[in-house]
Amino acid sequence: MRQIAAQHHLALAAVLALAAACSTSDPDRCDLATDCPSGYCRADHTCAPVDEADAGTDGTAGGPDAALGCQPDHDGTLTRAELPMMAGQTARFRIATDATIDSAGQQGAGGARTWTLAGGLPGDQDVTTTLIAPTGQWWAATFPTASYAARLSIDSTLLGVMRLDASGLALLGVVSPEAGLTRTELTYDPPVPLLPTPLGPSASWTTSSTVSGLAVGVASFYSERYQARVDAVGTMTTPFGAFPVRRIATDLTRTVGAAITTKRTFGFAAECYGTVATMTSQDYETASEFTSAAEVWRLIP
Repeated sequence: MRQIAAQHHLALAAVLALAAACSTSDPDRCDLATDCPSGYCRADHTCAPVDEADAGTDGTAGGPDAALGCQPDHDGTLTRAELPMMAGQTARFRIATDATIDSAGQQGAGGARTWTLAGGLPGDQDVTTTLIAPTGQWWAATFPTASYAARLSIDSTLLGVMRLDASGLALLGVVSPEAGLTRTELTYDPPVPLLPTPLGPSASWTTSSTVSGLAVGVASFYSERYQARVDAVGTMTTPFGAFPVRRIATDLTRTVGAAITTKRTFGFAAECYGTVATMTSQDYETASEFTSAAEVWRLIP
């Protein structure tokens, strides 16, 4: 089942679509609205000019971030309004495979941690991804509630089909880019929450889902269990910049007949950006923290 083995990157590939919209903002840095003379701190931590802020920050008029309709308040809870994604948005990531990392980061005063993924890793590749609109896609009828689809992994062309609504971001299924006899068309019952909202600093959730359909044209039926929790808060530094984040630890158990595979993923979620970085373990990782990552994704300008 290699075609879905990397689906934990969905939170990254599906959510991070705001970088291009924010990359040319004013250089003055901010964390709160009160840090700015205009009273408007953009999603990329830069102050909007006074005249831009006056034009409106609700998504109806004015400014490059107005279209996103999002201003982070850094209150520790990720809300639906702080996930302003839509089909057609793009983002760029730097991705490494089989990399050595430090998932634990550094413990600071008050329990907050710092993680750094700003530097290069062996084999890095820069990839631009786009959130694909369901309209006109061969799989659209199978997923009538889909909001968009996005690439799953650096070494796969498969797409994760997502729904974004008041309950947050959820995985509906996995499909191949093209239809045909060797197509992949897998559905999840129930859908798997990736970024449920509101997502507070101590959130946790467990989902058991049945996966069925076609995998490379072959009938498939198996189960997956996701145990997810916010297990740390702090700051993640990516090539794009530093973000206040909460870390979401997800343990996946996949059961195909008598074969059981386990994997752990850490996703680092920021208000108005979604997941700005992910670290995915090798199969059968047993330690609570790990240094050998199957894939590492981080946001780049």
